[in-house]
Formats: sequence, structure tokens, C-alpha cells
Amino acid sequence: MNEQEIIEKIRHSLERVRPYLQIDKGDVEFVRFRKDDGIVEVRLLGSCLICPISKLTLRAGVERAVLHDVLEVKRVEQVP
Repeated sequence: MNEQEIIEKIRHSLERVRPYLQIDKGDVEFVRFRKDDGIVEVRLLGSCLICPISKLTLRAGVERAVLHDVLEVKRVEQVP
């Protein structure tokens, strides 16, 4: 699978979790995929920026969905 196909799968996975974040006025934005180490960089937006459990949301929600959907991904990290 080429890098563009992987990125499309990542974007699709993020679209699947976005409605759950948007319920609480939050959101997630794809920043980039680092193919060399399998890391996806995302930016949390809206109320996710000030939420005390945003790290849990990132790991248990966003990362879990992306890891399930895209085997090439090893980790999801938040960037500013």
C-alpha cells in the first residue's frame, strides 16, 4: 500500500470518530503521517484543547480507532 492510500485510510478512520468529539464541541485534525516510524500526528481542536481527559480521548478513542483501521500505524500523537 502506498503512502497516499495509507493517509486516505487514516483520514477515513478520523472521520469515523469525529462525530463523537463534536458532540462535546471538540474535533480532531489530521496533520501528517510519518511512514518511517508509523506515527500519525493529529491536532485536537475546540473543547478538546482544554478538556482534562483529552489524553484519554486521544489514546482510548482516536488512537484505538486508527490502529484498528490502519495496520501501518504504530501510534497517534498530538501536536500543537
